[in-house]
Amino acid sequence: MRMVLGVAAALLALGVTQLAAVPFGPGADARNAVGSTVIDHTPGPVKEWAIQTFGTADKLFLTIAIVVVILVLAAVTAAAETRRRPVGSIAIAAAGVAGAAAVLSRPEAGLADVIPSLLGAACGVAALRMLLRERPSDTERRRALAALGVLAVGVVGGVAGVAWSRRLNSVEGDREAFAAPTPQAPAPPIPDDVQPRGVTLPSFVTSNADFYRIDTALVVPQLPRDQWKLRIHGLVDREITFDFDDLADFELVEKVVTLTCVSNPIGGDLISNAVWTGYRVRDLLARAGVKREADMALSTSSDGFTAGTPVDALTDRRDALLAITMNGQPLPPEHGYPARLVVPGLYGYVSATKWVVDLELTRFDRAQAYWTKLGWSPRGPIKTSSRVDVPRSGQVVPVGPVTLGGVAWAQNRGVRAVEVRIDDGIWQPAELGASYSGDTWRLWSFPWRAEVPGVHTVTVRATDNTGQLQTEQYALPVPDGATGWHEVSFSVR
Repeated sequence: MRMVLGVAAALLALGVTQLAAVPFGPGADARNAVGSTVIDHTPGPVKEWAIQTFGTADKLFLTIAIVVVILVLAAVTAAAETRRRPVGSIAIAAAGVAGAAAVLSRPEAGLADVIPSLLGAACGVAALRMLLRERPSDTERRRALAALGVLAVGVVGGVAGVAWSRRLNSVEGDREAFAAPTPQAPAPPIPDDVQPRGVTLPSFVTSNADFYRIDTALVVPQLPRDQWKLRIHGLVDREITFDFDDLADFELVEKVVTLTCVSNPIGGDLISNAVWTGYRVRDLLARAGVKREADMALSTSSDGFTAGTPVDALTDRRDALLAITMNGQPLPPEHGYPARLVVPGLYGYVSATKWVVDLELTRFDRAQAYWTKLGWSPRGPIKTSSRVDVPRSGQVVPVGPVTLGGVAWAQNRGVRAVEVRIDDGIWQPAELGASYSGDTWRLWSFPWRAEVPGVHTVTVRATDNTGQLQTEQYALPVPDGATGWHEVSFSVR
């Protein structure tokens, strides 16, 4: 019973903290602060394991794991609680202090933002002491009902706090009010034949809802347009700061660009393609005047994440964008509203900063970005890769004609050819959907007659437009992207 009482008291502390934080603003959110602190101090290989294991659900897993750890500690320490030895109370108080310290460690927090964490801890300690107080009239049933009541208050408070915070801080109203201007430099139309016929493959353009999301933001930053500013400084002729209205001075460009996460494993789905509109980063940098010695732009998001991008990738003819729309809509909050970077040809960890608010022109030998500090390569050009989407691993294929298919990519170079091998047979050319540009993936199909029942394998490899064949050598995503040929086993019967 004592362990249950400890869990109830801890849940009350968490609920009160979450609810009390709302009036103070996002900086007081201990849940986000603790989670972000854990993310920041987690070793790179562990982060990579989490992405590989949980994919886009990695943040949900972390949140659940933190709550479970807190509840387990509360249960264990409450079992040892006595009037003279308040182990459980000390544990809850220590958790409150740790939460306050995490809050203060975040760049957007002020001293007053620790109040909700300390208030929640005080309520948790008081609840635990009350629940463990021995009275002659108490029965197990009475104590269980009291614990249930405390637990319910904690859960309701936590849920209400999260809901209230989301409603209060949401930029959805701001986003819905934003009517994006028509691009002066529209992208060429996408021809119908980019999509191979006779096989169900991913859509050439990925919907916003299906676009992969990997970032370090436990809670999606909510930054309205009227509060957004982009500061450009460092190795420049003049420091300059743009607000959203200032962007109207520049040409609005539309581009179709495929983005890829460096954590994408062989055959993985951390890759998506979208139509972006935005402003050429090179035009913004030209206003500031980049000094010749600068070879890196250190971009920073509103929540403190950093990425280091080669200056030449931002200033050459690939048209790196400060993007403001995605597939004809204002950027979704989880994809960077109101502005983010989109740099063709580079993995996202060095190029795709969301909620971007700062560009410091510097050098690779002077500064390190978030992921490079954890062991990733400072430069991240995307490698030539391909994937089998049809059939899926373990799928049963009926005897007779069947069409296999998948995608291939080599951003900033483009895909020239895709080859397929069935079992240990010869490599055969796949049929390719139309090539839209070197910055987008290319879909492929392969008609095949399944004649021999049993287990078979299909392997795929691609060649980019420079003539470089995708390497067979297997490598993990760390430090600069996975390599190897994707192979899928399936059954014919």
